[in-house]
Amino acid sequence: MKFTDGFWRIRDGIQIFYATEVRAVQAESKRFTAYAAVRKVTHRGDTLNAPLITVECFSPAEGVIGVRVTHHAGARRPGPDFALTGDADGPGTVRRDGAATELTSGPLTLRLDGPGPFGLSFHDADGRELTRANARSTAFATTGDGAHHVLGRLSLGVGEQVYGLGERFTPFVKNGQTVDVWQADGGTSSEQAYKNVPFYVSSRGYGVFVNHPGAVSFEVGSESVGQVQFSVEDQSLEYYVVAGPTPKDVLTRYTGLTGRPALPPAWSFGLWLSTSFTTSYDERTVTSFVDGMAERGIPLSVFHFDCFWMREYQWCDFRWDPDVFPDPDGMLARLKEKGLRISLWINPYIAQKSPLFDEAAALGHL
Repeated sequence: MKFTDGFWRIRDGIQIFYATEVRAVQAESKRFTAYAAVRKVTHRGDTLNAPLITVECFSPAEGVIGVRVTHHAGARRPGPDFALTGDADGPGTVRRDGAATELTSGPLTLRLDGPGPFGLSFHDADGRELTRANARSTAFATTGDGAHHVLGRLSLGVGEQVYGLGERFTPFVKNGQTVDVWQADGGTSSEQAYKNVPFYVSSRGYGVFVNHPGAVSFEVGSESVGQVQFSVEDQSLEYYVVAGPTPKDVLTRYTGLTGRPALPPAWSFGLWLSTSFTTSYDERTVTSFVDGMAERGIPLSVFHFDCFWMREYQWCDFRWDPDVFPDPDGMLARLKEKGLRISLWINPYIAQKSPLFDEAAALGHL
C-alpha cells in the first residue's frame, strides 16, 4: 500500500507517525527493547499526548534477527499464525557500544542508534551493512476510513535486486513492483497468485520474512526507489532479517525457522502433462497426447485431467462423466501400464446440481 504521494507528500486522509527518537532502551543478555517517540522531544511537555512505538529486537535462531514493531499492544490474536521453530530464548547476544546497542546472532548483527535519532542497521560478519531502517522507516499510519497500519522500510543499495514473495507471474526481479500477499484464483497471467509467501531474497546476501498471516503489502522500490516497504493492517508488525551470504544460506536459515516439508517422491519431479482445459476430450484424446510425447522421445511422469473428467455443472462430486469416460477403471489401468501417475482436478465445493449437495446440506457439512 502506498502511503505517500510522490516523495515529499503524504496521501490525503492518511496520517503517519514515524519512530523518530529513541527515548529508552531496555537491554537483556539476548534481546533488547527500544521505545521510540514519534517526534523529537525537546522538553517534558513534548511527551504528552504523543504516541510511543515499541520496537523489540530478538533472535530465534542463529543468523536470524527479528524485529517486532508495536503501537497498541494487548489485542487478542485468534490465529492462524506461522508455526516457527526458533528457540524462544534465542542464540543472540547483546552488547552496548557507546550510545548504540547491538544484537549479534551468528554472522548477523543488528545495530540500534540511540538514545537519539532512531535507526536500525543490519551487518554481516565482516561488518558490511546489508540494509537499514533509516529515519521515516518504522511507523504506524491511520487512514480516513479508520484503518490502522504498521509499516517497515528497509533500504536497497545501488543495483540491489529483490526476488521471491512466493509464486508470481510478474517479472522475476521484483524491483519496481507492488506485491500484495493475498491468495487469489487469478489465473497464471496476472499479478495475482495462488501461493503467496511474505518472504524475499536480496542479491546483497540476505532475506526478509514478514511474520504476518494476513494481507501483507510490499512496495519493492515502487513507492521509494531506494527502499522495500512492507505494511499490514494491524497494531503490530514483525519481520525477520535472515543472513546469507548465498541464496542457499538464506533459504536454509529461512526454512529452518518456518519448517521444511517432507521430500516428495521422485516421480513428482518428472514432467507433467495436462489436458489444460481442452474442453472436449475423451480417452482417445488423452491417449493421443501421451503417445505423441512418446513418439517425440519426451519422457512423461504424470498425466493430469482437468475438470471435464466430471459431469458438467456437478463439480466436485468425484464422479466420472459416463458419456465421455464409460470405462474409467480400464482407462486408468491402461495409462498406468505406460508408467504414468494420474492427477485429477478437484474443486473445494459441491455444485447444487449434484445429488451430493442435498446430502451434505442435510448433514450440516456446508
